[in-house]
Amino acid sequence: MNTATTVCAPSGPSWTGINWSRVQRQVKKLQARIVKATQEGRYGKVKALQWLLTHSFSGKALAVKRVTENRGKHTPGVDNIIWNTPTAKTNAIASLQRRGYKPLPLRRIHIPKKNGKTRPLGIPAMNDRAMQALYLLALEPVAETTADLNSYGFRPERSTADVREQCFICLAGHNRAQWVLEADIAGCFDAISHQWLIDNIPVDKAMLQKWLKAGFVFQNKLFPTEAGTPQGGIISPVLANMTLDGLEQALATAFPRAKQQGRKMNMVRYADDFIITGHSKEWLQDEVMPVLTEFLSQRGLQLSQEKTRVTHITEGFDFLGWNMRKYGGKLLIKPSKQSIQSHLKKVKEIIKANKATKQVHLIGYLNPVLRGWANYHRYAVAKRTFANNDSRIWFMLWQWAKRRHPNKGARWVKAKYFTTQRYRNWVFAAMVDPRKKQRLTLFLEGSTPIKRYNKIRMGANPHDPVWRPYFEARKKQMIKSTPKCFRVPQ
Repeated sequence: MNTATTVCAPSGPSWTGINWSRVQRQVKKLQARIVKATQEGRYGKVKALQWLLTHSFSGKALAVKRVTENRGKHTPGVDNIIWNTPTAKTNAIASLQRRGYKPLPLRRIHIPKKNGKTRPLGIPAMNDRAMQALYLLALEPVAETTADLNSYGFRPERSTADVREQCFICLAGHNRAQWVLEADIAGCFDAISHQWLIDNIPVDKAMLQKWLKAGFVFQNKLFPTEAGTPQGGIISPVLANMTLDGLEQALATAFPRAKQQGRKMNMVRYADDFIITGHSKEWLQDEVMPVLTEFLSQRGLQLSQEKTRVTHITEGFDFLGWNMRKYGGKLLIKPSKQSIQSHLKKVKEIIKANKATKQVHLIGYLNPVLRGWANYHRYAVAKRTFANNDSRIWFMLWQWAKRRHPNKGARWVKAKYFTTQRYRNWVFAAMVDPRKKQRLTLFLEGSTPIKRYNKIRMGANPHDPVWRPYFEARKKQMIKSTPKCFRVPQ
């Protein structure tokens, strides 16, 4: 694979000699100044500070570091180039120049969706990824400062767990909203108006237009892009977020006395998935929907008529892999049936694809999947679901073990693949190192403790120095409350 890059005279130290702590401090300092200028409404100052950041060595170095250390670092664009050596990375920093820059078209691939369909994904060239990452450093502080308070997707320090907790706040009480508008935008990333983005996104207009009009290559043919953000691009999620920011304000403007009138209006959004609560079905359909439709149409978007619906809380609705429903006046947020089925299907496929694999390797393949799913749902009402999953997975593994030894009895199979640990029998475990008597044990979802999540404060901004003590304290609290089996090594 070609690993070359445009060779320019390096304007700073070599890759191995970069002081990353200093680089990050300098970038954070400029981002904090961008936040302050945005808060003061000094947009000329914002533009000047963004120019400083995008032309600084620290910004360029951090951008290259991001694209060479993320999950897609080995995936090339149409030019088949990756940066996997210190020399290539050093030259890459020097190559990030605005003057003469022309992005290459994206390499289009299709990835499968849960419903059996495919989603188009564009893979930019490494140089284009780095340029997007560089300008994202300058755009994100503005996006975080102007974002809707209840927007949680693709934002630093926010997650789906914050969405779950906010939904609980909006729906749990006996006097809370009883009706929920489940909104679904038809092809959000593919349909956003380019002109709206150019007119409204506070970033270098020339650069933004180049990315939007770069086109894509599919089956050796070049196709133009007339609408939408470059899916697969690092800057794309923030562009989509900023397109939908302002919806909360639009609703507040349309219904200024909603709280006093008992409308019980709340909005919770994760990227392009969101819900709006209300006191009645008619109000959501006849008054809120037109406001929502008008807001989206200005941005080239429209609601999916098939997937957008108004639901009563006693019927329940699925949102981000959870089912939210009131039972006898009590709100329960549980893993959705679709999420459970998809999870068990994936586990079954792993087991089926490894019929002849050693037990220790099979456990190694399964544990990240089981641990990841349990970690996602550990703040929900999931204890019974975890236990049911463990039971069904045990049965899959028992069938896997028996199939390997058709001439052996059940007692022999049990002794070979299952063991006893403390008070538990039938533990699926394999010896890793017989000399040290080390075993690798299958992760049990039922061992996951269920705890209440500490939701982020609405206005918290990770780029604003005022909020730094809050985020430091929150990080310590989150680490302390995370079970050992889910902790990421520092």
